[in-house]
Amino acid sequence: MKKLNPEKLFVEFRAGVTNTEPIIGRKYTLTHSDITAELFLTIGIEYAFDKITKMRDEVLAEWRMCNGYPYLHVYVYVDGRSGTTKTAIRDTIFRRELPLALEAIRYGDRKFFLAHPELDDAPIGIHFDSENPYYNRFENWGTPKKYK
Repeated sequence: MKKLNPEKLFVEFRAGVTNTEPIIGRKYTLTHSDITAELFLTIGIEYAFDKITKMRDEVLAEWRMCNGYPYLHVYVYVDGRSGTTKTAIRDTIFRRELPLALEAIRYGDRKFFLAHPELDDAPIGIHFDSENPYYNRFENWGTPKKYK
């Protein structure tokens, strides 16, 4: 697993969020540059659709409730722009890079986690979205403290 280089992570807070609020509905849009290896984390009450490219290689995450408990719902679009022809390759890449993405979210919003330490133990559920049933999955990926 690649380790996060904090110098290559750029965080933007949009209207409606602070370093500590809100919890439920707090959304993360993580994009990157293949050229510079920089990561761009946007935190808001809406996803940063203006940052999403045709490649559809972003990671989207949102704090939600399930049975009265918060969890981090993460979404990746495995099929991508080319449809299902490259789904297996994209699935492999997402699985390889997701630990780094989760570390970037955890680090980039670290003041939020300091204000809400109980969220470090909240489950992370990842939806791998695909038209192919083999790749269309929802998986538990531990808790945010695993990615500290």
